[in-house]
Amino acid sequence: MGQFTFEKCLDIEGLYMVQPKIFADERGYSLETYNYRDFEEAGLNMVFVQENHSQSFQGVLRGLHFQRTYQQGKLVRVISGEVFDVVVDIREGSDTYGKWFGVVLSSEKKNMIYIPKGFAHGFLVLSDSAEFTYKLTDYYHPEDEDGIPWDDKTIGINWPITEGMKIITSERDRKHPPFQDRKWRLSNKPNQD
Repeated sequence: MGQFTFEKCLDIEGLYMVQPKIFADERGYSLETYNYRDFEEAGLNMVFVQENHSQSFQGVLRGLHFQRTYQQGKLVRVISGEVFDVVVDIREGSDTYGKWFGVVLSSEKKNMIYIPKGFAHGFLVLSDSAEFTYKLTDYYHPEDEDGIPWDDKTIGINWPITEGMKIITSERDRKHPPFQDRKWRLSNKPNQD
């Protein structure tokens, strides 16, 4: 019997919400965060080659990032706190090209999202702080990284920014050109997902 529930995102093809089974008692809880067989049975037979972990404070907005040639599928989750996680479909020819999807991921719910290659990704920290982990299907190549402004007018993401929340981004993320002026193209280089 599998340890996860997989729900296809109805808005954008390829995205999956993933909910692990949580086993709790008076001692605390335990859960599996990944199981190749369960994911393969759900049609997700990717191979992860790297795992990253970040910690950020409230108002930190990371993204929207992607790699042009070494595209990465990502399984993301929050292990402490709460974030608003966002993906943008940048697969040319996709019926949902340029569309975004957002979901709250939290350590309380322990929910995850699987994002296939061909998406830009970012998140906004909603809690005082948050720790975020993500498994990747390809290695990080800094020279290949690109991005889209988090507040791009063409995409129009509805970030849940509360009154008084100060948005904190990196200098690099403030320099991405608008989506409609894009000069990048995703490579058709095959990879693991």
